[in-house]
Amino acid sequence: MALRSAGSGKVSRDAVHHPLFARFYARISVNAETRMGMGDIRERLLAGLSGRVIEIGAGNGLNFAHYPSAVSEVVAIEPERLLRKLAQESALRAGVPVDVVPGAAEALPVKSEAFDAVVLSLVLCSVRDVSRALGEVRRVLRPGGVVRFFEHGRGGGPAMHFTQRTLDRTVWPLLSGGCHVSRDPVAALRTAGFELGPYRQVMMPENGPVLPSSYCVLGTAWRPAEEQPS
Repeated sequence: MALRSAGSGKVSRDAVHHPLFARFYARISVNAETRMGMGDIRERLLAGLSGRVIEIGAGNGLNFAHYPSAVSEVVAIEPERLLRKLAQESALRAGVPVDVVPGAAEALPVKSEAFDAVVLSLVLCSVRDVSRALGEVRRVLRPGGVVRFFEHGRGGGPAMHFTQRTLDRTVWPLLSGGCHVSRDPVAALRTAGFELGPYRQVMMPENGPVLPSSYCVLGTAWRPAEEQPS
């Protein structure tokens, strides 16, 4: 296993503590599997992966059942205690080996260049420092390794952008476990030095009211096989 001490970037075992939101998320996420089509999204997100995978912000582990058999191991990082416990229960039912461990996206407790793929699923919206978290993704991913992402963020026209920014400055992060709705995950990945592959916008729910959190993107990126000198 590729676990390590995070050294100077060490975080507590409970880097995130949102027990009320965690209970709410655990309920609505299970319902969303069929009612909002999240099960199909997870299948598309993970299809074709192989080798060693690290999933950052695993939540209650609903991705685990969708990993293909070519995946040899999943290290799933989840900082919130209740969600981590639920993820550990989900790991017992997974068809591939899954190890659920505490940790934060900004200081991953794993060795460098130890993984063939990184999975980001509705996590960049809530990390404290997006650029630092994506720097950690680059560190732990082997050169040429793949990033699969399903994230929500900025979308719609000027009125929706204004609404999203206003929510992020006021009540939304407080009510939603630190989530932000106006971030741009594709731009963040590009700025962090990843090569963007195909991606597409997905509305969640697909058929229903358009909410500030509805604008999602599903896609692929890669760590360049040959890093440019800084």
